[in-house]
Amino acid sequence: MLTIPEVIAEIGVPRATFYRWRQCRKGPKSIKLPNGAVRIRRSELNRWLTSLEEAA
Repeated sequence: MLTIPEVIAEIGVPRATFYRWRQCRKGPKSIKLPNGAVRIRRSELNRWLTSLEEAA
């Protein structure tokens, strides 16, 4: 599971952009842990990136 800083470093977007995508439900699906931390599964990030390639 990846943290948000790890994801934004990998895809190269600003933190604000990533949070806007999450708010609009355009980003990868995330998981909110009981302690409030947000994680993204590696498989979900890869699936989301693949869907962007197919749309382009």
